[in-house]
Amino acid sequence: MASLDIHDQPLTAKQVAHLLRRITFGGDQDTIKRLTGKTARSIVETFLSETPPPAPPKDALNQPFLGLPWGSPGKDNSEQNKNDSTRRALVKAWWLAQMMNERVSIIEKMTLFWQNHFVSTATDVSDARFIYLQYQLLRKYALGNFRTFVVEITKDPSMLLYLNGNQNVTGKPNENYGRELQELFTIGLGHYDENDVKNAARALTGWRPLGFRSTTSAQISVEFRPAQHDTGDKIFSSYYQGTAIKGRSGPTAGEVELGELIDMILRQEQTAIYIVSKIYRWLVQAEINATTENDIIKPLAEIFRSNYEIKPVLEKLLTSRHFFDETLMGSQIKSPLDLIIGTLVHFNVTVPDPANDREAYDLFTQYIAARAKEQQMEVFDQPSVFGWRPYYDTDFYELWINSTTLALRGSFTDTIIKGNARQKIDIGSLDQAKRVSIPSDPVILINELTTHLFAFDLTEAQKSYVIDEVLIPGLPRYEWGLEWNNYMSDPGNKAKENAVKMKLDSVFQYLLRLAEFQMG
Repeated sequence: MASLDIHDQPLTAKQVAHLLRRITFGGDQDTIKRLTGKTARSIVETFLSETPPPAPPKDALNQPFLGLPWGSPGKDNSEQNKNDSTRRALVKAWWLAQMMNERVSIIEKMTLFWQNHFVSTATDVSDARFIYLQYQLLRKYALGNFRTFVVEITKDPSMLLYLNGNQNVTGKPNENYGRELQELFTIGLGHYDENDVKNAARALTGWRPLGFRSTTSAQISVEFRPAQHDTGDKIFSSYYQGTAIKGRSGPTAGEVELGELIDMILRQEQTAIYIVSKIYRWLVQAEINATTENDIIKPLAEIFRSNYEIKPVLEKLLTSRHFFDETLMGSQIKSPLDLIIGTLVHFNVTVPDPANDREAYDLFTQYIAARAKEQQMEVFDQPSVFGWRPYYDTDFYELWINSTTLALRGSFTDTIIKGNARQKIDIGSLDQAKRVSIPSDPVILINELTTHLFAFDLTEAQKSYVIDEVLIPGLPRYEWGLEWNNYMSDPGNKAKENAVKMKLDSVFQYLLRLAEFQMG
């Protein structure tokens, strides 16, 4: 039965691997080994701890560009746009590097969740500085207070541009943000009406961003213009118990009415249920049946409603017996970022240091960004305000897989096995084999290479197939031991090394193309 009772037993390696796949982008074997035997509470407490924000991205010459005006004086618009497009790509690639580097915290995984919840796209905003500023906001409140979060994201310069809040003025209200605030960001469809959209828009009139694409000032901020604010009373529907927000005037009117609008929405029971359900689908699984709704979602929503703090909800969920239920392990199809970053992390591939080798860093991060984009998960550029389809559509995670993306997933794993010296992306199949206790024994080799590689264990029949049909097809098993020992006795011999590496590469290519590897 689904239960939020605490899982108080020491975690097995399999349970640790499951936890790391969900709260980060995966764990390498050393981290899994180090955490095995610890309790869920001790691990989760550490991963929910505050971490300092990363240093901001720099341009290709390792120079800061986010504290500067948007463009360079004297350049025409086409040059400026090209320059900003390059910078937006740098911010995206930089964020992917943070996801890979942040292995002992949930912060980047939850920042990604909130960026897909409060969607603003880099292409539509078209100012790299604004996008980076929003990243900072998302990260700051990713584990914080949801009320404060919603207030701040409403005034965020990127959001004001993306959902036309900058055009929302008295006498001519723009309803885009007022609608999405309710439908997507807080209470969910079916719990408000058109009158509520109109009145929310009226309450939000008068805000605008400053510094957009300024070629003279680096200052980015937001201001409230009282003259553009609707000072009339706003009367909401029975969905909100007929709540009235009194119209205000003056410099504080915007803050006051925004706060009352958010408080009204958060008083509704459905708001907490909606947000908790989205967090559950992100971290656990897509399906929420009646039992899960009653035993998991509603109790978590009650915790959330007490003060709308995000961290206690995560702590309760991630330390629960329910979270470690065997049936939930491997119940997600990996997102492209879970597949790409998680695979690299599993094999302990690291991001090149931009200070020491900027070219390798750029090639590495651009490669990851390109693979994520082609697999339909480009960060800061979702296809619509709804976010990525697999997190809201009825088929959920299954939408990550189609004939095109499945081939691209296989192409990615094949590439990182073969290796790319310029990009410094190589799982090092020989090095992986050398970590095995007795690599000359094919049974031990395959057993240990597949440990923690999958969310659930391969069958003995599957492992035997890997040995007899992939590692040493058509040969007796002892042949592998002879070949491995022959290589180890003469490690400088390239012919012997290549012969062994070719067989190991074939094994990894087969394993990483299995359907089981797509599950996390």
